[in-house]
Amino acid sequence: MIHSIDPRTGESVGDPFPLTSDDEVDAIVGAALAAGPAWRSADRAAALEAVAAALEANVEELWRAADAETALGETRLRGEVGRAAGQFRLFAQVLRDGGHVEAVIDHATAQPPVPDLRRMNHPLPGVAGVFAASNFPFAFSVAGGDTASALAAGCPVVVKAHDGHPATSELSWQVIRHALPDPDLLGLVRGLDAGKRLAVHPSVAAVGFTGSIPGGKAIQALIAERPDPIPFYGELGAASTPSSCCPRPPARASPRGSPPRSPSASASSAPTPGWCSSPTTPSSWCRSPRPSPRPWAGRCSPSGCRAATCAGWPGSASSPHWPKDSRGRGAFAVTPQVFVTDLATFAADLPDLVEECFGPAAVVVVYDDPADLPPVLERLDGSLTATIHATDPAEARGSAEVLLKKAGRLIWNGWPTGVAVRWAMHHGGPWPASTAAAHTSVGAAAIRRWLVPTAYQDWPAELLPPELRDDNPPGIPRRVDGVLVAGRA
Repeated sequence: MIHSIDPRTGESVGDPFPLTSDDEVDAIVGAALAAGPAWRSADRAAALEAVAAALEANVEELWRAADAETALGETRLRGEVGRAAGQFRLFAQVLRDGGHVEAVIDHATAQPPVPDLRRMNHPLPGVAGVFAASNFPFAFSVAGGDTASALAAGCPVVVKAHDGHPATSELSWQVIRHALPDPDLLGLVRGLDAGKRLAVHPSVAAVGFTGSIPGGKAIQALIAERPDPIPFYGELGAASTPSSCCPRPPARASPRGSPPRSPSASASSAPTPGWCSSPTTPSSWCRSPRPSPRPWAGRCSPSGCRAATCAGWPGSASSPHWPKDSRGRGAFAVTPQVFVTDLATFAADLPDLVEECFGPAAVVVVYDDPADLPPVLERLDGSLTATIHATDPAEARGSAEVLLKKAGRLIWNGWPTGVAVRWAMHHGGPWPASTAAAHTSVGAAAIRRWLVPTAYQDWPAELLPPELRDDNPPGIPRRVDGVLVAGRA
């Protein structure tokens, strides 16, 4: 059984949820697969807009359910429901635009002799498996971008719910599935074994995942053992995420003499704990039994690294703090901490100082000359984002050229939080930020993960998809004989 746990008290709330058996996983995937053909020919744009409206209509119940399991608060959670609804609406626009099918027509020519060739994208022939994240109970969970983009592509979806918010997952699932023309288009399974079964199920055509590097590697290993390995789109660790209970400590380089200014630095000036959305998060935040300037991995800090105004509750600077409520019950919380070191020490202790850490930690690296940064940046792993704070673009050119190879999104004088759900967004990056750097988990291009191209050579016109017929019945944008032709407005 899976229990809902209140992070503020550490106690279970409500009725527990049963684990999904292998037979039940098979039945759920089978029902989703059977619903797929009708979905591919349905008005998916209208259906996605209906889902968005249903999420907004149920926002009151949704945010309260999520707050009871994550302690993220009304403002954050209302906004996240709105964001989830916005993702479904964006993909409705993507479908109406039609450019996602990437229709191309090359008419036959006599000299040189070339056959008639036409190509377009189709939905993957099967079910999309989605693994929900812990830290975003809506935007990257049952109602998240993986679900929205896969449904938009024409794939039925089965989600492995995150154990950290089972009631929120159940409610989100019910809201969405009843807004779809066939409720079986969205399935839900629970439990580690159910997730394993989902990843290797023969009817699952691709898997999307948001979570830790070990979790992603485990799923990738399962998929590699399949007789028919399938695409795995994992969004994994990122050292640049300055948010509470984030994966991997953000490393920030700061000129010597300038005060480190960041969301984490601000947080460290006030000893306010961050509530973690899962009971496993604070336990992995630090396992060290002794004080250390490094709050992750349970090892002593390298020489030269010192804590910078570590916010402190009673106890060691490195260990999680378990505050009590008015009745003395434990809860899940950790205190934000910022650490400062110099560039030479940071470089000497790579990759340890940027290893995965689920907790609000940041490392500020002090340097003297911007020219010293590129060789150290070259040694960093791939990341979802990289930010440069500067006033002189010329001074930052060397670092920018390196970061172009290291991150999927480059930010100038800003922060990478609040990933915008827009056409131009890319939320991915080189390993270990993601398993497929060419793809994104957020934005209009996320639909490409669930599509596969097919070429038609000298195919009879009456058998061609409407998108590839010369008269272009859907009025979509296409490239015809090398020329991009706009669709009908």
